[in-house]
Amino acid sequence: MLCQSKMLLASALFLAVAVPSAPALASDNPAMDAAVARVEHEWERIKYQIKDPRVQHAQIEVLARDAAAVAARYPGRAEPLIWEGIAQSEQAAMSSGLSALADAKASRKTFEMAYQLDRTALEAGAPTSLGTLYYRVPGFPIGFGDKAKARHYLVEAVTIAPDSMDANYFYGDFLMTQGEYAQASKVLQHALASSPHPDRPIWDAGRRAEIRALLAKANAKLKRS
Repeated sequence: MLCQSKMLLASALFLAVAVPSAPALASDNPAMDAAVARVEHEWERIKYQIKDPRVQHAQIEVLARDAAAVAARYPGRAEPLIWEGIAQSEQAAMSSGLSALADAKASRKTFEMAYQLDRTALEAGAPTSLGTLYYRVPGFPIGFGDKAKARHYLVEAVTIAPDSMDANYFYGDFLMTQGEYAQASKVLQHALASSPHPDRPIWDAGRRAEIRALLAKANAKLKRS
């Protein structure tokens, strides 16, 4: 039974836990902003430009350590904590079995710390990320997933940051998993209409491609209903 649970956990978590890439908006600390932006740009390079999964995994592990160091340099700030959590969640997505769950739990703890500090930081990066973890991680007895908590955090995120591309994308993705295709289509269209991010062309193009693909699935489901 334990072996079967490990296999289910590995398959459920593999390439499934990755969370939003919160934009590094200007704050009152330019040095921190620059450090966070370096983590951000390295994440998008690894996420969207590295094709070999083994290379991706190795590089995301390095990035997770770098992100943790940035967070340690700026205690009491939500922004670097959000990016530390993003790197940890990517580790979970690229790992398997109990290692993946451990990384997912670590990212949840980091996001919870950021949430307590500032739930509005980086376009609601903390509630968006927590909501995404709660619907993508398996539920009991395999993991800590919880659809009700996922909905709570994602609704909060789009309330705080109604025009955030990531908040709307992940809320739309969650709605798809719940079979709420009409609402998902509406939310995803709004995500696609968000302003472009010329300072982050790699992420902007990659995320919009993901939104278009998901929107096509939502509309196909509606046509068949």
